Amino acid sequence: MDRQRNMDVNQALAFFDAMQDDGYSGEESFLTDEELDYQDGLDPAEDRDNEEDTSPPTQARHESSHSSAEEGPSTSAAASQPSTSTAASQPSTSAAASQPSTSAAASQPSTSAAASQPSTSAAASQPSTSTAASQPSTSTAASQPSTSAAASQQLPGSHGRLQSRGRASRSGSLRGRQSLESTRSRSRSPQPAAPTPSWNSESQPDIPPVPKRFVPTRKPGHQLSPTSIYTPLDLFKLFVSDSAATTLCNNTNTNAAKNIASGKKYSWKNFTVEEFFKYLGLTFFFALVRLTNIRDYWRTNTIFSQQFPHSVMARDRYQVISWKIHTSDPDEDVHNDRKRGTPAYDRLFRLKPLLDDIKHACRAFYHPRQNLSVDERMVATKAHTGMTQYMKAKPTKWGFKLFVLADSSIGYTLDFAVYTGKSVFASGVGLAYDSVIFLMNKSSQGSGYNVYVDNFYTSPKLFMDLYSMNFGACGTYRDNRQRCPRTTTNAMTKKDPRGTIRWIRDAPLVFVKWMDTREVSVCSTIHPAFSGNTVQRRVRTQDGGWNTKSIPCPTPVTEYNKNMGGVDLSDQLIQYYSVHHKTMRWYRTLFFHFLDIAATNSYLLHKEVCAEKQQQPMTHKTFLEELTAQLCGVTVAVPPTQQQSDHVPVPTSDQTETSKKASYGRRQCVNCKQTRQVKQATPWKCKACDVALCVIADRNCFEAWHQ
Repeated sequence: MDRQRNMDVNQALAFFDAMQDDGYSGEESFLTDEELDYQDGLDPAEDRDNEEDTSPPTQARHESSHSSAEEGPSTSAAASQPSTSTAASQPSTSAAASQPSTSAAASQPSTSAAASQPSTSAAASQPSTSTAASQPSTSTAASQPSTSAAASQQLPGSHGRLQSRGRASRSGSLRGRQSLESTRSRSRSPQPAAPTPSWNSESQPDIPPVPKRFVPTRKPGHQLSPTSIYTPLDLFKLFVSDSAATTLCNNTNTNAAKNIASGKKYSWKNFTVEEFFKYLGLTFFFALVRLTNIRDYWRTNTIFSQQFPHSVMARDRYQVISWKIHTSDPDEDVHNDRKRGTPAYDRLFRLKPLLDDIKHACRAFYHPRQNLSVDERMVATKAHTGMTQYMKAKPTKWGFKLFVLADSSIGYTLDFAVYTGKSVFASGVGLAYDSVIFLMNKSSQGSGYNVYVDNFYTSPKLFMDLYSMNFGACGTYRDNRQRCPRTTTNAMTKKDPRGTIRWIRDAPLVFVKWMDTREVSVCSTIHPAFSGNTVQRRVRTQDGGWNTKSIPCPTPVTEYNKNMGGVDLSDQLIQYYSVHHKTMRWYRTLFFHFLDIAATNSYLLHKEVCAEKQQQPMTHKTFLEELTAQLCGVTVAVPPTQQQSDHVPVPTSDQTETSKKASYGRRQCVNCKQTRQVKQATPWKCKACDVALCVIADRNCFEAWHQ
């Protein structure tokens, strides 16, 4: 059975490793400067139209023989017009349309797509009075755009001719524009007023985007063998394996030897894997049985004494392990510390071996269901490090901040990232954007997942990029975020009654506002604005009483409340029996938190396995009790100790002479008188009962009496 279980675990790890794709980054969603200008309502093509010609007049004249249409008057009607005819906006069928042009049109920046699309320049949008401009042109210069290198450089020629050509290439139709000199400046021309969006009410129907097809890379749920039997210790060792324990013990021994060699005086013996798991067992025991001080667990001769800890490990040995436990290689720590202050310095290097193993196991042995949530988690500490954060809205205000991805259905921690302080963001967008993109690993999860976030993360750019990755997103948002609607047309006011709904759709994005006790703002790429859902709210009646009333509720709000609590559920399970306690080193605080993650995820895997087998799972406390006992090598149930009793046979007299002890001071046996109705003398009595009873080879009245 153990061999089959190990094979199943190795297969799950191998399958997960095969799906990893480290080539993904958040840089695929960058926007160029022109695209950013276009989103702000500024047309890059029109901006170039209004730029003044600042090119130097000292250019070599090598093109005078290439295009007569450019240097002299032409008898052709098409040649007498600038290249703004409709032929320039249609694909050309001539042979010259497939080759670069050196005519005046070549000085106008263009791409191959411009040959099949209408021009966006200001000149191209004005009507032309030329006959040739309204018909397809056969001129090479007017019928197709330029893609040659000369299109991006200043054409040679005299200063006057150069300036004239530059104006023709930017404006397209110089003669058709009036007062050109007054408009040639670096300021951007006003754009046509776009239609102002208006907020819709719940009575207006909304058409949501087509739902993304849910295609996970593995079957959602646990990835363990359904036929194997897993004890709490087996599940815990999926996250803290024997190999990880061996590495940790070797590094701890190396660190202790290094400290002793440097002159530090303390008793140390070799730290073994068996002793490491006993150390973890005592740590979980302290989480289940809370005392104010670690030393109190080894107190003796009091009514508050604990019998179990000293039977597993001595107090001083436990404390010295807690002081000296080390997860990384001390020699590599020295090399990393030399990089302090440089981008190559890794703040989490001392946790890397165990951190990487636990994160890998969280992904390998469980595949999430469709709904996920991303949120922050605080690990309490006030250590003076560059990573300690203060968040006034959290119950734990000071500590390390973790960005956590959890399954919304059961609270399983799928992945997490420790915030290490300010850094250069990979995408240049921001911390919230990068943390979500980093956690949503498409290569190992699949596509079609829905992620729920709060207003710290929500932005239209993040949701659109997730949508392009085949991920849906939903979350509350802040009104001051870029690209969020700010129109006041039919907007909600503070005086609107409870249950009022307003929404605006922008392609796959829908922005919804709902009036509850206060205004709630939600954005989604998954749901329609309203599908008839209602919620129950208590309202005060006119006579001062309370009544229950149904009010309409937007679909994104209902689904957000249902699926956002994955990380909160995980935090709740961890805090019930957390091994967290004060330490002298900051990285040991995170080490204990990693143990909490491993124990909680082990319990959730236990529930999944039992649900599949239709068995009753253990409670959370019972599971941790079994895990503690198995780590320490004992069982939870112990045999009852034999209680000391005063019911023992003693002589009936206090004779000191040996010859008189058997005959003097005899008394009648009470049991013989009651059961046999005989008078039988005996030299023995019960010490506690003070009753004379026979104790001889063929008759044991002492035992019969006490039964």
